[in-house]
Amino acid sequence: MPSLSPLGYVLVSIGVGLAFGVLLQKARFCFVSAFRDFVAFKDTRVLKGVIAGVIVMTLFWSLQATLGFFRGFWTPPWGLASLFGGFVFGIGMTMAGGCASGTLYRAGQGYVQFWITLLFMGVGYVAFAYAFPTLRSVYFEPLRFGSGATLYLALPWPPALTGVLVAAAIVLLYAFVRGRSQLPDEPRGGTDAPADARAQASLPTRSVSALSIGLTELFEGTRAYVEGIRTDDRPLADRLRDSWDARTAGIGLALVASLWFWVYGAWAITGSEAKWAGWLLSRAGVDVTGVEYWGSILFRGGGISVTVDMLMVLSVVVGSFLAARASGDFRIRWPKVERLPNPVVGGLLMGVGSRLAPGCNIANLFSGVALLSLHSILAGAGIILGTYVMTHWLYREVGCAI
Repeated sequence: MPSLSPLGYVLVSIGVGLAFGVLLQKARFCFVSAFRDFVAFKDTRVLKGVIAGVIVMTLFWSLQATLGFFRGFWTPPWGLASLFGGFVFGIGMTMAGGCASGTLYRAGQGYVQFWITLLFMGVGYVAFAYAFPTLRSVYFEPLRFGSGATLYLALPWPPALTGVLVAAAIVLLYAFVRGRSQLPDEPRGGTDAPADARAQASLPTRSVSALSIGLTELFEGTRAYVEGIRTDDRPLADRLRDSWDARTAGIGLALVASLWFWVYGAWAITGSEAKWAGWLLSRAGVDVTGVEYWGSILFRGGGISVTVDMLMVLSVVVGSFLAARASGDFRIRWPKVERLPNPVVGGLLMGVGSRLAPGCNIANLFSGVALLSLHSILAGAGIILGTYVMTHWLYREVGCAI
């Protein structure tokens, strides 16, 4: 593991945050878009980027874990609290229109709506911090079933092998789901047989067909993606200024996150934002050190000060702003008055949900899945379920594709 000076850690955290901000903004990379657009329209533009990033990060992080080049796993205690907190966060981020990372890059791009989201996420962090002593006894302790764990350490072979197997499983699962969504609704079979019998008889065939269709599409899409990069003859300045493919951003985010994993630990956002809420209150004269959640847990008794992960999160906004300015995408965008409940209520649910889990889409669906954290698998499932439910509610008048 690297041994850096305090200034070195500061510079790395700022550089990593700037890189995250640029990548997120250039590809409009947001987990809400990834899952909402797939559920509503079967659109996989951003989802493919998320999956590419998770696969690359799983391979890199499992290798780093095998070789010892990492700072620490993200393995909070797991249980129903993980699932429920993720569900609340998923509802909130879909309502707000942006996940934790998507909110940051859109705020840097000039969307006032997402500054409002950040503000009310902060309100949620503060409310949770003061309610934490009660929640610990009535919520966390009853709903947690085990201490933090990762499958990397639970299996009797090197983490790198587990990472390869998990990456392959993710590819096959995505191919199956994608292929199945393209199959005809009605199973093939003789019209004389009952519908249930025809469906059961054709189930293995349909599953194989779905996997075959999905793998073929994945192969062709990947080949077209690589060929598009290879044959792109635009000037470099134009290529940097234009929007980027979500797969490029996903892979780039995974590589930068692997550097962060080596230097600091798993990539997370909302925990650092909750620190910012405590720090700002302390600057306003509030005795934050006396609040257990800030004084003893987030800041770990080290005093209320700006930490390197807080600088990293702040730098994400700056990186997005710089990328948007360079591309001509930055401008102040005011939300419609009738849409103000979305960032207010959605932001509150995101702030509270990320603490009830704990963790957001980045900590759980991106970092946590790559770390095979039991907590993150449950929290990630809750986030996806919350996104699915809220997407169907938002599109209730026109319906969803899935």
